[in-house]
Amino acid sequence: MLVKRIIPCLDVKEGKVVKGIHFENLKDVGDPVELAKRYEEEGADELVFLDITASYEKRETMVKIAEKVAQNIYMPFTVGGGISTHEHVSNLLKAGADKVSINTAAVLNPDLISQLAEKFGSQCVVVAIDVKKTWDRITRRSYWEVYINGGRTPTGKDAIAWASQVESLGAGEILLTSMDTDGTQNGYDLFLTRKIVDGVKIPVIASGGAGKLEHLLTVFREGGADAALVASIFHYKNFTIQEAKAFLKKRGIPVRIEEP
Repeated sequence: MLVKRIIPCLDVKEGKVVKGIHFENLKDVGDPVELAKRYEEEGADELVFLDITASYEKRETMVKIAEKVAQNIYMPFTVGGGISTHEHVSNLLKAGADKVSINTAAVLNPDLISQLAEKFGSQCVVVAIDVKKTWDRITRRSYWEVYINGGRTPTGKDAIAWASQVESLGAGEILLTSMDTDGTQNGYDLFLTRKIVDGVKIPVIASGGAGKLEHLLTVFREGGADAALVASIFHYKNFTIQEAKAFLKKRGIPVRIEEP
């Protein structure tokens, strides 16, 4: 059985790690390099850095920060935010990133997924899907709508159909964020996560809502996620990654724990 991954998420704005609720009311929580070093020491499996305003501000994401992170840690990390060209991906990978995460550019130009997968390999192409529950007045039904530009712009796309499409285009992994639960610390959207997981064969990273260790347990058991993206409870030191993994292992979830 494949181990489940615990992945701290570092949302970056103006060179600082920030955290908000529903993608708003951002608060400064630290330096990206120092946090990366701390999480490696605690036993994180990977890291994700997201430049959360890059797409909205129409600028490229943080190559210099990626370089500094790569100089200070050994574990794999992903960088996302504002990525829209082959050159930009190449620069981030050369800087030391192991994967790139694309969202806005993928929605606007789905062929970019295939192009990046062909040039750099599917294993380093993560498609981030930011989702909010929406009511369609025409069909008179609710659905999970894909948002872009850091959660600012609705697209009308159905998240479940989009997840299936990005898999067919060559994405190696999906980073699924529920905007409804993001930052609330009330738990992941388990129903949404399970719907996406059941609809694709590639790994799904669940994001948005972890507030206690039981939430990690349920997103693996009930949501079926391959990895859990976590921010608040680690940033604010509610729990350490070692504590989270020990909790999960005791309850039968396969996780990687390094022996001292």
